[in-house]
Amino acid sequence: MSLRSTAAVGAATLVAGATFAVSAFADDGLDPEMAASAAVPESDEPAADTESEESDDFFAASEQLTEDELQSLRDEAQERRQSAQGAGALSTSATGSAVQEEEEEEEEEEVPAEYAGDPKGIALQMVLDNGWGSDEFHGCLEPLWEKESNWNPSAENSSSGAYGIPQSLPGSKMATHGDDWRSNPATQIAWGIDYIKGRYGTPCEAWAHSQSVGWY
Repeated sequence: MSLRSTAAVGAATLVAGATFAVSAFADDGLDPEMAASAAVPESDEPAADTESEESDDFFAASEQLTEDELQSLRDEAQERRQSAQGAGALSTSATGSAVQEEEEEEEEEEVPAEYAGDPKGIALQMVLDNGWGSDEFHGCLEPLWEKESNWNPSAENSSSGAYGIPQSLPGSKMATHGDDWRSNPATQIAWGIDYIKGRYGTPCEAWAHSQSVGWY
């Protein structure tokens, strides 16, 4: 057998081992290039393209491969395949957790927590219950009562005697909506909205009047 033929046989033996490893990766749906890089060990030696002393070295190396060494190559390829699979599963799990956390954050942002249980939240709900849009609250009622009392249910004008969030004058007028008019924001707001509805029609009309003459 010639030197060229023997070298070819040795090369075929190495390729057979590497091909087995690549097939093992391919069966699990991994990228072929990734499988090939994991199965075939890197070498710093340049590839021989002519019959020279490098062909003799390659022949010597390939001639020494035994069945046990081929099996060792297969085992190493299998270990790398399993390692790559484990890393991929871990990455997928982490990504899924991140997506879930992001979705939960988005759901939390949809809840108007700043209006839950406070006077502004109560007023917004009453505005909507009266068939007005939220712009009647945000654009008109909110700044109107901000100007009148800073939304303080205990606010009292020492000069006029106006009292509460809507600055009822006198404050005792709000008793028509509850005996707790001095301390309950909901009672004060209910009275104030009914007052605006009966006198001006909408919060925006009341706000326009206040801006024009300084009171409503």
